[in-house]
Amino acid sequence: MSAAPQTLALRHDGPVLHVTLQRPEVRNAMSLAMVLDLRQALAAAEADGRTRVLVLRGAGGHFCAGGDLKDMAAARAQLDADPQAIAKVSAAFGELCVAYAGTGLATVAVLEGTVMGGGFGLACVADVALAGTSAVFRLPETSLGVVPAQIAPFLVERLGYAEARRLAVTGGKLDADAALQLRLVHAVHASGALDNALAAVLHDILQCAPGAVAASKALIAKARFHSAASMVQEAAEVFSRAVLGPEGIEGTTAFLAKRKAGWVPGAGA
Repeated sequence: MSAAPQTLALRHDGPVLHVTLQRPEVRNAMSLAMVLDLRQALAAAEADGRTRVLVLRGAGGHFCAGGDLKDMAAARAQLDADPQAIAKVSAAFGELCVAYAGTGLATVAVLEGTVMGGGFGLACVADVALAGTSAVFRLPETSLGVVPAQIAPFLVERLGYAEARRLAVTGGKLDADAALQLRLVHAVHASGALDNALAAVLHDILQCAPGAVAASKALIAKARFHSAASMVQEAAEVFSRAVLGPEGIEGTTAFLAKRKAGWVPGAGA
């Protein structure tokens, strides 16, 4: 694959990387090429030393229509030569979700139109999910005789066990307001107001220190599976490192001096 992504449009705006799924003719269905492009875009952002936030959205009024059935058909045709062909395609998407869920960068998903299958899963792994009123969320796998396999852990994490199970067994369909009630998304805005809502979220994120954001995300992720009592010492060590580190020193100094911290855009520090 060439260095330039074939299925995405990438745009940097200072510390924010805007990643747009760019297959509008198929409502941005996720091909294996798109999976690989998304992995590459994330890895490059994590390594470039300037990106602090990654924004995911789709071109043409839709977020993502799920997996590309053409890729699945191609994998099925390879089964004689490689019995694991379909499993490999599935695993590649699962690894994508794990990578985006585990990144230390802040992630924001802007969701419009079709948000289906794998697109539903990407919505679940974003730190902040903003929906337009046009968004329709579908989990159609069981109605097609298949399983929402790779996104299942993220459905449970975002929605809870009972709601994830309900949506799976009913081939769930949600409008934006229903998605907000379930906390699948964090806010719903008219389509014309989405860009302003995104700008407000990005402003809030960029007030926060990037290292502290990454450390907080890692600690919160671990807290899902461990008791509070078992994490007291680790949390104390994480806090101590933060307080004594350059961000902690700069943040507290800036607060006492009533100025913006150096990581805030336009702070001039």
